Amino acid sequence: MTGRTGGRLRGAADWLLGLLYPHTCPFCEKVTEKPVCGECAGKIAFVEEPRCRKCGKPVREEWMEYCGDCRAHRHYFERGVSLWLHQSPVKESIYRFKYQNRRIYARFYAEQAAQRYGELIAKWRIERLIPIPLHRKRRRERGYNQAELLARELGRILGIPVDTAALVRVRNTAPQKRLDPEQRRKSMSHAFEVSRPMQNTGPILLVDDIYTTGNTLDHAAYALRRAGAGKVYFFTISIGQGY
Repeated sequence: MTGRTGGRLRGAADWLLGLLYPHTCPFCEKVTEKPVCGECAGKIAFVEEPRCRKCGKPVREEWMEYCGDCRAHRHYFERGVSLWLHQSPVKESIYRFKYQNRRIYARFYAEQAAQRYGELIAKWRIERLIPIPLHRKRRRERGYNQAELLARELGRILGIPVDTAALVRVRNTAPQKRLDPEQRRKSMSHAFEVSRPMQNTGPILLVDDIYTTGNTLDHAAYALRRAGAGKVYFFTISIGQGY
């Protein structure tokens, strides 16, 4: 088969797949030729300045360095960033990604993350991406870990290794959205263990889907640092409003 013939066959295959499985907007699932339909493009809210210099949540005033939560509580991560505010239609998209097997969204989220934060992640000199793990029971029920899918796509685009073995979830905690802030802190206590010493490792980027109070990322960062890791940063798809 010549190169020209092979190219034609691949083009025909892509055309046929496009007919059978047309691209849909990751926010509303309407068929569209663009990555995001025009209606949703006008609704999604990127995280902009001013924002907390620690967790990245929006803050009300330019002079505010930190949100109320970061002023009140110690965090074990160095800093973090998120793409969008956790509001419609972003939250519905992430729900489908997590619970309705829309694994294909991982590539779109990662492409958006690389476009917006690729230079910053390079500046942080990240040496590995670590997705927040699911407990084995939760993973068995769901069939996949959405944070791992996201980390693998982001790692592929940025050329950064993904480490899925270092961090282990040893407690099957209740969904955080059902708990108040104090219950969230207690539920995540000792939820993670590290499978090997982390001394002499370069900066780590934790990857997850949503940042609310930061308890999950905090306890993961604490476990890594207790095992000897240095700087730990994070990236999430969405984040709640600041205080």
